[in-house]
Amino acid sequence: QVRLVEAGGGLVQPGGSLRLSCAASGISFSTYAWGWYRQVPGNQRKWVATAMNSGITLYTDDVKGRFTISRDNIKNTVYLQMNSLKLEDTAVYSCHPLSTTDWGQGTRVTVSS
Repeated sequence: QVRLVEAGGGLVQPGGSLRLSCAASGISFSTYAWGWYRQVPGNQRKWVATAMNSGITLYTDDVKGRFTISRDNIKNTVYLQMNSLKLEDTAVYSCHPLSTTDWGQGTRVTVSS
């Protein structure tokens, strides 16, 4: 059974930083590309970033230069370092192994002054 546990969310002021983590179990972590997605209540979930198992990383334009996705294939964990946070980054962030139907519960990020 796949288990994905996100952590690291919280309340931060604009311009601040947070580091999200997603610990995975029950899945062959290293064989998947991993993504971070975010969702504002009432809106559709949106893609944020992907870490391919080749090492290639991809980002939506909204977060380029501010967010960094990384993965640790030993710890079975994917991270999202978020810097220079903006009000519009407020959302619930979830991790997702691509090409699966598995999702974590998410971690809430609130950017507010």
